[in-house]
Amino acid sequence: MSAALLLASLLTVTAMQDRDAADEPPTARGLPDITVTAAEDAARVIGLSFTDEELAMLVGELADMRRAGHLAQGQNLGNEVYPALTFNPLLPGMELRLGEIEDTPWAAPEVTRPDDLEDLAFADIATLSALIHTGQVSCLELTMLSLARLKRLDETLECVISFTEERALAQARVLDAELARGESRGPLHGIPWGAKDLLAVKGTRTTWGATPYQDQVLDLDATVVERLDAAGAVLVAKLTLGALAYGDIWFGGRTNNPWNPGQGSSGSSAGPASATAAGCVPFAIGTETYGSIISPSVRCGNSSLRPTFGRVSRHGAMALVWSMDKLGPMARSLRDAALVFDAIVGSDGHDPTVQDHAWRVPGRISLQGVRLGVPAGSFENDPAGNVLEELQALGAELVEITLPDVSAYNLNAMLMAESATAFDELTRDGRDDALVWQAPQAWPNSWRATRFLPAVEYVRAARLRTLA
Repeated sequence: MSAALLLASLLTVTAMQDRDAADEPPTARGLPDITVTAAEDAARVIGLSFTDEELAMLVGELADMRRAGHLAQGQNLGNEVYPALTFNPLLPGMELRLGEIEDTPWAAPEVTRPDDLEDLAFADIATLSALIHTGQVSCLELTMLSLARLKRLDETLECVISFTEERALAQARVLDAELARGESRGPLHGIPWGAKDLLAVKGTRTTWGATPYQDQVLDLDATVVERLDAAGAVLVAKLTLGALAYGDIWFGGRTNNPWNPGQGSSGSSAGPASATAAGCVPFAIGTETYGSIISPSVRCGNSSLRPTFGRVSRHGAMALVWSMDKLGPMARSLRDAALVFDAIVGSDGHDPTVQDHAWRVPGRISLQGVRLGVPAGSFENDPAGNVLEELQALGAELVEITLPDVSAYNLNAMLMAESATAFDELTRDGRDDALVWQAPQAWPNSWRATRFLPAVEYVRAARLRTLA
């Protein structure tokens, strides 16, 4: 028996031969006994060694732990159940400072309806909002434009999992009626958007991009969906994500970069990045655990925001890593990202990690009085060659810094342990074989390997995160 299989037997459930099978957990029956050889091989895999006497005692303790249910009880918990852990990016003594931000709204631009509505495909939210609020373009027209572009370009981009057309058209008609009565919900009134398909929306599939969940329907609206509905934004589609929030490959194919369709759009917020960059929607909501907003935005050319952990509720969103997941707007400009963030930020009574801190949309962009740390050498390959100059022109004081020598790779133990737990049942029942992407670096193999990760290393990584 291989060391991997032996350790897997240690980390699942087994009973000693001298115990009554009736007292065993159901998942323990019929599996191999724990032996000294198995324990010794498993210890080598995780880099430890024990004496013969220590191994003999260890075998008995492992069996007792299994019988007590401390190791892998096999109980499947819903993905929405978060662990009772706390993480706060603000350490003791730290506080967020709002700084000097002008408390005045951006002025609405003076715009005229174009002869061809297609000319509005890449317009920013302020322009679209001005056209809607002056009655030059209806919410229904803008919704139909977005749906038409998505349907046409999806053949190339593969960025849509489900259209929410009936919902969107009904919503647009209600919003037009409100405007006719002189009622406005704000700058997002009538603005189409797309949701990464790990956000629950009543009456739709929420597939998480993965074959085992492609028919899943969740009977709730995610908090960000509720808030965007309230702000008047019109949901037109559930957009693709790499299966279970990794990469750009989902159960229906690969989502592509609109500027180079032969290239994937990167992930895991693949669909939101692709659809927004291609002018199919003015904005979308993506999620990030470890680069899933940043990476596809770089690939597709978006101006997106990956907020600080604990700023936007994840209620109703698929959990991958409870202590790292973040939701944020994916847009084509800083202003658009700010307007969307304004609609979704803040606590909701569901996500216990969300903290309320002062925030307002700035009237103009100014970094006067703000000190920005710039890691040494981090902009040497800036293709535009002007990022730092632009920041200084906005008033920022740039300070060169050296980051602490803490390996981000060592912190991956937290990502791997929590994600493997979030989808523990897929590993247990073999449904991970149904995922399209099967490779050494893909989730199925990573999660199997993560079962070798000792709990001690998880906690150690949490302590390293404190240092970072």
